[in-house]
Amino acid sequence: MNPVRVHIFVSGRVQGVFFRTETQKKAERLEITGFVRNLPDGRVEAILEGEKEKVEKVIEWARKGPFFAKVKNVEIINGNYKGEFKEFNIIY
Repeated sequence: MNPVRVHIFVSGRVQGVFFRTETQKKAERLEITGFVRNLPDGRVEAILEGEKEKVEKVIEWARKGPFFAKVKNVEIINGNYKGEFKEFNIIY
């Protein structure tokens, strides 16, 4: 296993389009841990931890998002794997 930690910020029309729910579903299917939440500035933030290849699949999905989303940018900040999450949650 090659565990990684990635912090992403997704901008565009990403709130009110089920972005968090669909991110959670995708992450859980791929056994990724972490969280996703809306930010006051209209972006969505997520921390993803898991196998590198699986995390990359979530990031690729986030570049398009769910059907009604219009993603303009995905900012990616690589970090050190911490293993601090037991599951993937939506933070409200």
